[in-house]
Amino acid sequence: MRRAIDDARVALETGDVPVAAIVLDGEGRVIGTGRNEREARQDPTAHAEILALRAAAETTGDWHLTDATLVVTLEPCVMCAGAVLSARVPTVVFGAWDEKAGAAGSVYDVLRDRRLNHRVEVYGGVEAAASAALLDDFFTQHR
Repeated sequence: MRRAIDDARVALETGDVPVAAIVLDGEGRVIGTGRNEREARQDPTAHAEILALRAAAETTGDWHLTDATLVVTLEPCVMCAGAVLSARVPTVVFGAWDEKAGAAGSVYDVLRDRRLNHRVEVYGGVEAAASAALLDDFFTQHR
């Protein structure tokens, strides 16, 4: 998580919300990284999780990330939760809770919805204070 927090700071250079994600394989090796790049790319789907999952699929040569763990500094939104489910990621670890758009337990719980064909183990609040501080500082400066 600390590496993801450091990566999130880089997003500030392009005016993006400071969120970063890392995908680890079953051995704990980094196979994909991403940080928010919506402003940099002018792409509404360029969330940290989406970019990290794309990189992991490219690294492994397979979109089935069935032994991966996604580590992200902010609770995934509905779009990113959908991508996690589609990639069959079994574990998500995140930092700050997103009380406005979170889809891993705060507003929605898409990742553990029993009606869907895949469920994810979710560990929220890891290094929450450090993750939230980055976001709080960013939004304080941009309001």
